[in-house]
Amino acid sequence: MNEERVYRITVPTPFPVGDVHMYVIAGDRLTLVDAGVKTEEAWQLFVKQLGEVGYAPEDIEQIVITHHHPDHVGLLDYFPHAPIIGHPKADPFLRRERSFMERYVQFFQEFFTECGVDRRLFSQLSKEGGSLRYASRRGLDIMVTEGDAVPGMPGWQVIETPGHAQSHIALYREADGLLIGGDHLLVHISPNPMMEPPAEGETGRPKPLLQYNESLEKMLQYDIVRSLNGHGDDATDIPALVRERLDKQRQRAERVLEMVKERPHTVFDVCQKLFPTAYERQLMLTMSETIGQLDYLEENGYVQKRHEDGHYVYEAAGVSVCG
Repeated sequence: MNEERVYRITVPTPFPVGDVHMYVIAGDRLTLVDAGVKTEEAWQLFVKQLGEVGYAPEDIEQIVITHHHPDHVGLLDYFPHAPIIGHPKADPFLRRERSFMERYVQFFQEFFTECGVDRRLFSQLSKEGGSLRYASRRGLDIMVTEGDAVPGMPGWQVIETPGHAQSHIALYREADGLLIGGDHLLVHISPNPMMEPPAEGETGRPKPLLQYNESLEKMLQYDIVRSLNGHGDDATDIPALVRERLDKQRQRAERVLEMVKERPHTVFDVCQKLFPTAYERQLMLTMSETIGQLDYLEENGYVQKRHEDGHYVYEAAGVSVCG
């Protein structure tokens, strides 16, 4: 199978990131990778573009999702006949059972309290489901993890790339160096590593920015010629992109370190300075970015945290240079 058998389909989303790409792969089974958003406009454009490459929706035999975010799983309900393949950590987010959603809200209420978040913003936690109206509600049929072959797609293997989401995977075809990268290697924007509760059976919270950096460096182990991405242009010079992302990460962390050097800060103190107005509207997004920077600085020994009056307070650890 050659690269010409991979077809890109692009549909609009209601999110700031803009259009999202899906990929149709004509392997042993006609496979759709990712499934856009659940809007009538996205569905109609999908059907039209699928027809232009000679297929109809009922021809899709299986769907692989790179991760569980709404702009990648929205049209799953439109393919009741097609099994869904993805990472096990995507499954609870797809099913959204009541017990999971309650545990999700409880985790963030407790964690954000420790971060010093203004409690009047907690109402956003239950309303984070606003974006979920663009998602489908179907669990996984087949679960894949690191190194697995993808059923029906000879020559493709799964690479776990947690960070942007705990469930994030990429699909790699060694024969020609092609990667279907989801939101991992976006060219024009840096994916936001999103906070999630610990998975069932895990205790410590994930540290998604640290995971994302590790997943970036992991890409250097593969001879990737081209990454077909979930948004924007393809990525080709992967080592250069990885260096750029890690350099920018250090620069963002330096900014936060300067704040903490002035005086001790809670996570929410830092968040308000980094995002003076956006935190009011996008608490989860802005707090994910903020805790990521502090995790990075703590991991590298530049800050330390202590518990004070029910909050974690971060202070400089006496290191003068970050990098």
